[in-house]
Order: sequence, then C-alpha cells, then structure tokens
Amino acid sequence: MPKRWRIAPHDPQRIAALEKAAQIPTVVAQLLLCRGIEDPQIARHFLEAKLNGLRDPSELPGATQAAEILHHAITNGKKIVVYGDYDADGMTAAAILLRCLKLLHGQFTCYVPNRMEEGYGLNETALRKIASEGGEVVITVDCGIASLHEADIAQELGLTLIITDHHQFAERLPVAAALVHPQLPGHSYPFHGLCGAAVALKVAWALCQKACGEKRVSEPMRNFLMRAVGLAAIGTVTDVVPLVDENRILVRHGLNSLRHYPTKGILALEKVAGLKSNVPLASDDIGFTIGPRLNAVGRLGQAMMAIDLLTTESDERAKELAKFVHDLNSQRQTVDRSVFRAANKQAQNDFSPSTDPALVLDGKGWHPGVVGIVAGRLAERYHRPVIVISRDELGVKPGTGSGRGVPGFDLHAALEACSTHLISYGGHKAAAGLKIDPDMIEPFRIDFCAFVEQSISPEQLSAELLVDAETPLSALTHQTVGQIEQMAPFGHGNERPLLCTGDVRLAGPPKRIGNNGSHLALEFEQHGIQMRAVAFGGGDWEEDLTAANERGPLAVAFKPVINTWAGRTNVEMRLADWREQLP
Repeated sequence: MPKRWRIAPHDPQRIAALEKAAQIPTVVAQLLLCRGIEDPQIARHFLEAKLNGLRDPSELPGATQAAEILHHAITNGKKIVVYGDYDADGMTAAAILLRCLKLLHGQFTCYVPNRMEEGYGLNETALRKIASEGGEVVITVDCGIASLHEADIAQELGLTLIITDHHQFAERLPVAAALVHPQLPGHSYPFHGLCGAAVALKVAWALCQKACGEKRVSEPMRNFLMRAVGLAAIGTVTDVVPLVDENRILVRHGLNSLRHYPTKGILALEKVAGLKSNVPLASDDIGFTIGPRLNAVGRLGQAMMAIDLLTTESDERAKELAKFVHDLNSQRQTVDRSVFRAANKQAQNDFSPSTDPALVLDGKGWHPGVVGIVAGRLAERYHRPVIVISRDELGVKPGTGSGRGVPGFDLHAALEACSTHLISYGGHKAAAGLKIDPDMIEPFRIDFCAFVEQSISPEQLSAELLVDAETPLSALTHQTVGQIEQMAPFGHGNERPLLCTGDVRLAGPPKRIGNNGSHLALEFEQHGIQMRAVAFGGGDWEEDLTAANERGPLAVAFKPVINTWAGRTNVEMRLADWREQLP
C-alpha cells in the first residue's frame, strides 16, 4: 500500500547547540534530536552505552529472592527444572540459566513445551510429568506470569515455582515462591522493556553474586556472565523489544561478547549460515540470520535442539546441530511461503484488505508454527491488525492463531475484548497468540473487526514512513555514514536512520536476487553520482520501478549502510520505498 513520507523538521540552532555541548558530529546531533534526545549528558550516555550502565540485579523485582531459592536448591542437591519457551528469546533465556546451573554444579534438567501439541507457557500435564520424575524446583523463563491455574497446580504438586517473565499480567498474579518481572506491581524498576533472556541474565547474575557472597564475582563466573550477555543480546533483538536503555547496552556489548566469548553452537551456526567469524557482528546479523534459524526450530516443534546447540561444549555436536537448525530453517521458509500465498489469496478474494479495519484469516492444515510470520507480513503489507488461524485438518483440536498489530494499537486488549470467543490467548500489544474452537472463528472475526474499527484511528491504518532527513547522494561519504554508525546497535526503538532524496534515475535495469527473486538489486544515479541499492523483499517492484523510471525521475527513501565485500567497503542504500517524483 502507498506510504506517506513524513520528514522530520530540523532546527539548525538546536543541532549546533547539541553538537557543541555533547562534542558529537553534526549529523549525529541531528539524528539524536529526531529521536527526542536533546540533553547533552543523555546523548553521551546513549552513544557510549557503557556496560556498567546495566542495573544491579538486586534492583529487578524478585531477582534476589529467586537467586536465594536456587542457591538453596543447589546447595541441598534438589532437582531444578528450567521450563523454557520455544522462541529465540525463550531459548536463549533457558540456555543462560542452564549454563549457570552447570557452572554452579546444580542438578538440573530442561523442559520446553511443544509448540503444536502444548502451546505457549506452563501447562498442567507438563507440571505433573515434572513432579512424577522427581522435579522439585521449577523456574520458568519467558513465560508463566499469566499461568494462574497452572501455578496453583504446581503448588498442589509440592513444586517450588519461580516465574521469570516480561509478558502481560492476567487479572491477578500467580501464586509462586518468587516472581521476577520488570513491571511487577508494587515495585518501581525504571525500565520495563527487558526481554525474557535479559530477565534470566539478571537472575543468573544474582545467583553468581549469591554463590560468591559478594557483588564482585569470580573470574569463571565473570566469563560466564559475559557469554550470557551475548545470549541475552540474541534474545533482545529477536524479541523486538526497544533498543533503548538497558537493551541498548546489552546488544552493544552482547555483539562484542559473541565474538570474544562465543559459544561453540553460535560459532557453528554462523559458519553454516555464511557469517564470517573475523567480521564484527551487527544487530542485523542476529535479526536476519541467527534469530530466524533459532526461531525456525521452535516453530517446527524442535526447540530443545536449539537449546542443545546453545549449551553444547562439543565441537562435533555443535556442527551437527547447526546444520540441523540451518536445514530446518530452509524447510520453514518453504512452509512459510506456501501459507503466505494461501492467506494472502484469501485476504484479497474474501475480504477487502485496503478498507476492512482488520483481517482474520483461517485455513485448514496451515502450519501453526508459521502463522505468526505470515500475520506479520500481511500486517506490514496492508497496515492493519491481522490474525492468522490454523485449523486442525481432522477438526479434532482447537485452531491455533497468531496476530500482529500496527504501531499504536493494543492487540492484546483487542483479544481481551473478544475473549468470550477464545479458549485462551496471551502476548503483547504488538503480537499475540490464541486458541479457538473452529465454530467460533466467524463470531470472533465479526467482534474483533468491530472492536478494531471502534478503537483504531485512520492514521494507524495508513502506512507512514518517518524520514530523518533529506540529503543528496553526494553527501553520503564514508565519513558521514561512519558517523551515523555511532548510533548503532540499530533495531526496534532505535531504527537505522531513514533518509530520502529526489531527482534520481536508475543507472541500469533492476535485478532480482535471493531465493525466488524476492529481493532487488539496483544502481541509482543522481547528478553524476552512482550508488548501489538493495531492496530486501522488494522483488515485486521490478516492473513498476522500470516503468516509472522511463516516465521521469524518482524519489527514494533509504537507509545508508557501509557494506564490506571481498575486502572492499562501499556506501550502499537499503531501499525502503520509492515514488515517482511529481513535477
């Protein structure tokens, strides 16, 4: 759908004042102001992102209490079960605690529910199995805060339950020996944006402090914690939490940690995925290469294989698991494309995606592990909330659905408003999951769309690009783009700067690249300056771009990057959008 471009206003005096006070380049001052950062001290903290900016775990609600329970369990030889989740955030969170328990010589095992059979979070059957097999202490990661009934079952079974999570609360808090959550009522932790792996890191840090009897931990524990920062960085990027405050620090230093304190599994996965170990990692490497491969394993019901990959100390085992994960991701991509085509066809044939306030799509036999990806792609394409539901082919099991929203819209609240039609639901404002009886899909669709229509604004249904600045291609020197890189790591909440420019022509025909020609390689020319561009996911632009270029000059919105290939570095563009330049 066409997007509106909104170019941020600039005040030369404010830019100059911040540049001088913070002693930063002009372009960086300009971009920081676009992000609402005007105070020089805050600007310096943002750019420096020092590791000691992480808050002590004692400040995180419940972390100290959880560490004390775990330390007592380790000391007394109790069997600890880490109850994980099947996405990359949950996997890395589980890996952090498992590595910590191994370091401290605890007795432990891990349980991860099967995505297709058990669904998200704690479930009664799993808890009964854990208890029957001698489990005594259960610590959840990235789940559990809304599992009220299951927490009661754990208490009945005599299990000591620790819940570590960052998701939405239910109508009350679960009964547990300890609750670790950045937004726990009655506490005032200053940053609410931690992911599940970051919360697990804080618990592991507190446990190391408890084991050492002081804030300063031993060298082996320090090395473990640095490795854990790398794992937490993966969880932070893949869970798409805002890269500000502590998250920015975790990712900045986690990317370095993955190079200097690597796990055997991540090294093997990088190699099979084509990432070079002698090149610094960027958040995009996690978001587009490492993260999708880990998530693919969970989506296809093999999450424990990924956790084994993240915790193994065997080079051979790491290679085997990395290849398995890589191959499974290829399989996931095939399934993903098939379901997307079917869902998109349904959206166009049975509904009006350009005028309906929301889309609720369902299909028999759609793989439940990829409905979230498909919902995300459709929400981005049509810029409205989308729910995609997989119906059981035999009609025996409930439908499994996943939804994605648009900026500013609370998807979780929408599901809550329609909860009488649902068996269960949970998630965030931007992403959520559900289970539903197939007979209730149509009434749910009606009520969900009605709720969205009443509560969403026209602006939220209109795609908009927030452009940081307008600049000619001639201004994009290595030095300037290098200065922009000072603002990394980039991601949700701190997007790579988006620029625009006009009077641009194609210097040659566009070329489809990537699997199935899904991406587009281009060469743009402006006043004698040529620059290569790549449009990821823009393969379908090929014919329209070519035709528009024949009619006249173009305006393009893009993100500048420094690309290194075969020992050479060049400034390139990541094309975000384009339009014909009006006279």
